[in-house]
Amino acid sequence: MARVSGPLMSVDASGKFGGVMVFAKWKGRNYARQLVTPMNPKSAKQTGVRAMMAFVSAIWFGLTAGNKLTWADLATTKEISPFNAFVSECLSRWQMFKSPAKEFPAVETANAITTTQVCTPGQGFCSIVNTPSAAGDNWGVAIFRATAAITVPNWNNCIAVIPADGATAISYTDSPLEPDDYYYRSVFFNTVGLKGTVCADSGAKTVT
Repeated sequence: MARVSGPLMSVDASGKFGGVMVFAKWKGRNYARQLVTPMNPKSAKQTGVRAMMAFVSAIWFGLTAGNKLTWADLATTKEISPFNAFVSECLSRWQMFKSPAKEFPAVETANAITTTQVCTPGQGFCSIVNTPSAAGDNWGVAIFRATAAITVPNWNNCIAVIPADGATAISYTDSPLEPDDYYYRSVFFNTVGLKGTVCADSGAKTVT
């Protein structure tokens, strides 16, 4: 994306141009980008990014005014809104397999959280229930899935990131699924950007 000033010899411009470019405005700034055909691929990596994107986009509105204020300086530096600074930083952390945090910078301190994971297969779905080992500052749980044993869970085999609260068990239904053997692992994370201990692989779950 390129920022432009006086696009097409005018004050503003919007829409397609020449079948190759698109002019638009975002947060008061004019920009131009290549015209592309919309797609909705569902690669493992894109699913993992979208799972965290959905989590942080929704969770922002529940942050306190004090939490949000910590993102102001980063937002000013990047010339974006505090919300966009929060989402951008959390996704950058996620691609390094670090969890998001309510405040910037992430403190990354607190006791690790372990989880008990129970998977129950069904026809076209699998139910996963995660229970944290103790009450705490539990903020979310990330769930990972593969059709082979998951040696190293990471952001590109994550299928869901779900809000968590205290010691409450978190239920998730993975569907639709084709008949196959599925393996799951999960990890809780807290509000200061620290992941707990990733649970052991719960083994093959045949969905018939």
